[in-house]
Amino acid sequence: MMLTNSANTVGTTKNQKQTQQLSPFVYWAQTEDLITLKVDLKEVEHVDVTMENDILHFEANGLGARGVNDYEFNLHFFSDIEPNDSTYNVHDTRVTFNIKKKVNCWWPRLICQPLKPHWLRIDFDKWKTEDDIDLEEPIRNIMQDYPNTYKELQRQEFGYIKEKGKMVYLLFYNFGMFIGYLYIFSVMSILYYRDGINCMPNIYENVGNAYKFVQLMQYLEVLHPIFNYTKGSALIPFLQVTGRNFILFIMIDNEIRMQTKPVVFYLFIIWTLIELFRYPYYITQLLNINIYILKYLRYTLWIPLYPLGIVCEGVIILRNVPYFEETQKFCVNLPNKFNFTFDMPLFLKIYLLILALPGTYFLISHMTKAREKKLKTKKKFFL
Repeated sequence: MMLTNSANTVGTTKNQKQTQQLSPFVYWAQTEDLITLKVDLKEVEHVDVTMENDILHFEANGLGARGVNDYEFNLHFFSDIEPNDSTYNVHDTRVTFNIKKKVNCWWPRLICQPLKPHWLRIDFDKWKTEDDIDLEEPIRNIMQDYPNTYKELQRQEFGYIKEKGKMVYLLFYNFGMFIGYLYIFSVMSILYYRDGINCMPNIYENVGNAYKFVQLMQYLEVLHPIFNYTKGSALIPFLQVTGRNFILFIMIDNEIRMQTKPVVFYLFIIWTLIELFRYPYYITQLLNINIYILKYLRYTLWIPLYPLGIVCEGVIILRNVPYFEETQKFCVNLPNKFNFTFDMPLFLKIYLLILALPGTYFLISHMTKAREKKLKTKKKFFL
């Protein structure tokens, strides 16, 4: 009886050791011809690796999630590999594998069985960058090149599609701005349909506050590239938004006589038409939807609209010069404690020259280059 109990005890101990087998966290990624693995172990010793046609066996001692222990795992791959062309390297903080696929193709998963073990993770960083792998070409961006595969990997790893906060914010921002300009355009269209040209003197009274709101909101587009929400420089949107707001807040909102001029109606229509195609285009780009006609209009409508808008802005500034000479609004005259003088009418004349010559050239040049890049055309406009 004692011997029997002892034998049972020994058998139980062996079973406990088998059930307590420790596996390290293993992170994997792939290209069309290569599988990469990163074994999360530090201070690795006594590494034993066996690779066969579709199997990888790993054993080592090291510092992992369960402290310093013996760790091991087995991977039965989804498809065959080339053991002789596959390599591994032991680093201070990890063990890395470069495993050559026998057939170049994208695997839907790493292992043959659909249910993956809890210690096997997807290395999303490796999908995006070359990292430590010695390849002649960098790893492709799976999120852009294979969006469906990337979403499936996200679903397998997290159980849901992990939306990026930046993308959600930009979708809401662009959609909100589109709704704002659509509201302005709708009001102006209804008033013009109902009253014809008689609506023009009252157009600022009806949409002025809405226009001031959306134009102030556009300063967020200056912050987007600064905080890496969008690509490009913050200078271009800053100059464009500030130029519009100068016309809107200083030239129109501060001079009641200018608010009733027909040129304000024409300027608002031009600005609105530009934005009604710009924001929907940005939304489709965020959603990876390619609508060529929308892209074409986004990068073509500016050809007639931008010069017309500049002409309208110039007319507003020119008409305001005698008004500001009369009212002396924003002028600073001597003597004053700062010993400083500022003549607003003179500033408007200088600003008009800057807007008419270098400002127009800079803006048209920028948009022409953007059009060439997006529509793959070398045709020049106004240059």
